Formats: sequence, C-alpha cells, structure tokens
Amino acid sequence: MLKEFKEFIMRGNVMDLAVAVIIGGAFGKIISSLVTDIIMPLIGLIIGGIDFTGLTFSLGSAKVTYGNFINNVIDFLIIALVIFLIIKAVDSLKKKPAPAPAAEPITKDCPHCFTTISIKATRCPNCTSEL
Repeated sequence: MLKEFKEFIMRGNVMDLAVAVIIGGAFGKIISSLVTDIIMPLIGLIIGGIDFTGLTFSLGSAKVTYGNFINNVIDFLIIALVIFLIIKAVDSLKKKPAPAPAAEPITKDCPHCFTTISIKATRCPNCTSEL
C-alpha cells in the first residue's frame, strides 16, 4: 500500500496540482494587494470615498452587515478583471504558431465553359477545348 501511495504522489498531475496551488496562493496575495492597496483607494477617490462597510441592519438580535458583502463583491469583480487582463497580456506575449501553408490547388476552372476540372487536365472533358 505504501508503494501505491508513493506512485500516486509521484504522478505528474498530482505534483503539477501541488505546484499550481502554491503558486496560485502566492499570486492571489499579489492580486489581493494590488486591488486592496492600489486600485480600491483610487476607486474610493473617484466615487467620493463611499465606504460600504458601515452598512448594516438588525434583525432581532442578529446584525446583518451587508456592506461587507457589497465590498467583497466589488473586490471579486476587480480581482477577476485584473486576472483577466493579466492572462490576456500573457497570452499576447506567447508566440503564435505560423499559419499552415496553403494547400496546392487540385482543380481549376475551364476558361471556356467555366466547369471545374482537374488541374492536370489538358483538355476540358465537357466542352473539349484545349487548355
């Protein structure tokens, strides 16, 4: 059983997933900092310093802080936009494969009757004209 576990852990996709989770966590911190420390203050300046965190209402003894929810939704949308823009920029830097060369034509049109014929033909099979 230990051998099977070792084989499972050493498979490429498990290791790739582990690396992706670690890198994703670190990248998430960078994006969160970008949004929290740079973008949100600028947005706050643009919209006049509106802060949603104080928006609450009480329902019995429960205090519902829907302002935090609004802030989290805004943060999510901005983070999603930033990630989209980063991925778009990275994709544009990748080398695009060269377009495949055009295939050699295998047919042509007869100049007399405009019928499609083989490119190797020396006489049109329809109008019998020499090509």
